[in-house]
Amino acid sequence: MLSSGSSRLMFFFVGLVLTFVFIRISVRLIRAKVRWWPGNIVHGDTHVHHVVFGTVLLLVSSVGGLVIPDDMHGARLGLAAMLGVGAALVLDEFALILHLRDVYWTNAGRLSVDAVFLAVGLTGLFLLGARPLGYDDLLDLNPDSTPVDAFALRIVAILVNLCFAIVALLKGKIWTGLLGLLLPVVPVIGAVRLARPGSPWARWRYAEGSRKLTTAYRREARLRQPIIRAKIAVQEFISGRHDLPDN
Repeated sequence: MLSSGSSRLMFFFVGLVLTFVFIRISVRLIRAKVRWWPGNIVHGDTHVHHVVFGTVLLLVSSVGGLVIPDDMHGARLGLAAMLGVGAALVLDEFALILHLRDVYWTNAGRLSVDAVFLAVGLTGLFLLGARPLGYDDLLDLNPDSTPVDAFALRIVAILVNLCFAIVALLKGKIWTGLLGLLLPVVPVIGAVRLARPGSPWARWRYAEGSRKLTTAYRREARLRQPIIRAKIAVQEFISGRHDLPDN
C-alpha cells in the first residue's frame, strides 16, 4: 500500500509520462500534416504553444494543492496528476523558454526532450525510495539519543556529497551531478574525472592548448560522442527527428 505522498507522486509520474507521449504523438502528426488530426491551436496570427496551457495547469494544480484540505485524498491525487500534465507540457517546450524563440524542431529543441527524460528519471528514483542527500536518514536521527559524533558525521557526509555533486555539475556532468544528489558516491566519479569541453570548470581551469583540455576533447570524441548518438537515436524514436526541414 502506497503512502499518501507516494500515491500523489505516482499520479504525478503517470500524468507526466502519458502527457509527454501524447503531446509528442500529436506534434508528429501535425508535422506530418495528417488531415484527420487537429492542427495547432491558433488565435488570429498567434500560434498558442502548449507551454501556455502547461503553465496554467501548473498554477492551478499548485494553488489547489495549497488550499484543498489534506483529508480530500481523491482531489489531491487529481491535482498531482494535473501537475504532471502541466509539467510535461512546459518541459516539452523547455528549449523555447530558454532560447525565447521556437526551436522545437531544430537541434536545440532536443534540450526539451532531455528535460523531460531528466524529470521522468528523477521522479522514478523518488518512487523507488531515493531521497535527496539522504535527508530521510538524517531526520530519523534523534539528536537527544544519537551520539554527537555520529550526528555530525552524517551532516559532514551529506555536505561532502553535495560538494562533489556541485563540482560534477560544473564539469558538465549534468546527469551524474543530479543523480548524485539521490545516490551517494555517484558524484565522486564525475567530480574527479576531467571536465567536459565547454563546461564552466573547463573554461575556468583548463588553459587553451593545455594537456588537460586536449585530453578532454579527445575523450569527448572517443567516449562521449557514441553515447550522445545513442541517446539521440532514442530521442528520435520517441519524439521525432529534430534536424529535418518542415514539409
